[in-house]
Amino acid sequence: MLVGVAALTGCGEDKKSAAPQLPERTCFGVFTRADLEPLMGYGETVEVSGPADARLTASRRSATCNVAVDGRGRVLVTATRQPLGQSFVWPPTDPPVPDPLPLGDKGIVWDTGARVALTCKGSKDSFELELGLSGSVEHVKAGTSRTLFTALMTKFLESAKQQTECGA
Repeated sequence: MLVGVAALTGCGEDKKSAAPQLPERTCFGVFTRADLEPLMGYGETVEVSGPADARLTASRRSATCNVAVDGRGRVLVTATRQPLGQSFVWPPTDPPVPDPLPLGDKGIVWDTGARVALTCKGSKDSFELELGLSGSVEHVKAGTSRTLFTALMTKFLESAKQQTECGA
């Protein structure tokens, strides 16, 4: 498990004080500082925990990345693999009702996150894959969080398909 801690500089007035101290690449190497900056908010210490990649196999069935600022969770990114034919059960989301997300076989986006499920059929291996993103949106401009989570999930889906060899 990779754990990184960075001290943040700048005054509390500067909304972007947390983001410049994030690692250049975060959460399985998928996201850049700029990608996650809107979710970071204020703070002094950033902690990133999780594996370096999301290369899931039959024996390594899940990967989780957490990004916290001053001990408060700001971003949670998950990837889960299960045998072909098993479906994922999604818990309820925050109100209001989620919008469909046209990614994978099934996708939804709501105010504080997004989920995508897809079937990966390849010449070597076939499996079900679920990707999840959630984050603290208290510092995100009102009405823009679903657009942000859609963009983040689009990027995550493409990377996760490569890392898990989905369809290879």
